[in-house]
Amino acid sequence: MPETIESRRSFLKGTVATAVAAAVSGAAEAEQSKGAAAKPASRPNIVLYLADQFRSDFVGANGRNSSTHTPNIDAIAARGKNFTHAVTNQPVCAPARSVIFTSRYATETGVWHNGLELDKSLPTLAGELRKAGYSANLIGKWHLALENPAQGGSPGAVKAEDRGGFLDLWEGANAIENTSHPYEGTIWDRDGKEITYKDEYRVDFLTDRAEKFLRQKHDKPFFLFISQLEPHQQNDMHQPIAPKGAAARYVNSVVPDDLRALPGTWQAQLPDYYGCIESIDTSVGRVRRILEEEHLAENTIFVFISDHGCHFMTRNQEYKRSTHNSSIRVPLVIDGPGFRGTQQVPELIGLIDLAPTLLEAAGVPVPSTWKGHSVLPLLNDPEARQHWPNQQLIQISESMTGRAIRTPDWTYCVADMSGGKELAAKTYTEYQMYDQRADPNELVNLAGRKEYREKANELREQLKKLIVAAGEPEPEIVEAKLYP
Repeated sequence: MPETIESRRSFLKGTVATAVAAAVSGAAEAEQSKGAAAKPASRPNIVLYLADQFRSDFVGANGRNSSTHTPNIDAIAARGKNFTHAVTNQPVCAPARSVIFTSRYATETGVWHNGLELDKSLPTLAGELRKAGYSANLIGKWHLALENPAQGGSPGAVKAEDRGGFLDLWEGANAIENTSHPYEGTIWDRDGKEITYKDEYRVDFLTDRAEKFLRQKHDKPFFLFISQLEPHQQNDMHQPIAPKGAAARYVNSVVPDDLRALPGTWQAQLPDYYGCIESIDTSVGRVRRILEEEHLAENTIFVFISDHGCHFMTRNQEYKRSTHNSSIRVPLVIDGPGFRGTQQVPELIGLIDLAPTLLEAAGVPVPSTWKGHSVLPLLNDPEARQHWPNQQLIQISESMTGRAIRTPDWTYCVADMSGGKELAAKTYTEYQMYDQRADPNELVNLAGRKEYREKANELREQLKKLIVAAGEPEPEIVEAKLYP
């Protein structure tokens, strides 16, 4: 009989609990064998470095792009764990971030499209770490508070109660793309005072702020969220902007195969995108060097991730907001305590799994309401790998109201064909279906083809179960009729 989602979740939680208990017991026995009283291991610091709209295949360690230049991220992948099939559960900025910090789906967080505020009743990664004695610190983009001034929101300063538990250092903007440009702009501190910069590239400016924090004395473990905008486009300029002179180095660089066959904005924008990627990598290397110089690296978990990818308007009139790999696949590289030793992890990991992973690694209890799984069992336990769900629910908003299931072999997407852009729909119609083995660039839509009807039926039922597990009513899904 196939396992249920809940049975796999129970197995994985039990596996992690056993591993953590064994580690704690082993540490205690080691201390006692030396004749000393058992002491709790110091909790690791955590640095979460997010680069907005960073495609997974632009990490050199993932081996799919010979033009990209990411030696520092590659070095982290060589030392630690590279999750080669990580995906976002909602491919747009604010909803994806809400999933990261709450381990709940965007339809549950209050942030199912951009501009909304995070549900304050939900436990967050920052809040849970603070309860365990951490400081929680943010530098850069937030995007989880109300954005519209007419509704009492702001793209800039964020009130303390809207910071999702980041109540220590705060140097950020709610939507930094609307309060800054690549070489000038403003962020705000925890007291609402402006911090401005000019004639310095935005990535470097935010890295300066991170350096200032990391070089100060810390009397408790810290959680630092470095949230860069690049390589996301500058909204009012409608394209990514690389550091001066960088784009020229990437003229005639490799065009990913999923883009080359389709019209879009990539022809004009790829050189700047490559330049932004290079800048982010340089920043990552600088942060890593500071951690080494301050003797923090050995006890710091370092995570490099993105909120979603970028398809350069090849799939719709957006840069993301679709279920294609170019939108949903994201880099996820982790190094540090619990994640050392070169390993590529091929299982499907969702952003929803990150927060429970980090709490488990820090020895902090995971809230029972969280819906993601810790990935720690995948690193050391072959049996756990057999029980991993290996499927992810993708929710789509703004471009359409849609739902999709991503498995290792298939993407199956349904959409509300009424044209509505609501939180959810009662009825969806099959919209896209891609065979990841035969068509990884997703150029041939199989939805409605009779020879794939049996597989589509199977994926439809799996998708319904995931939708219900996400807290939504079970929808009706109508078969596509595009082909006889």
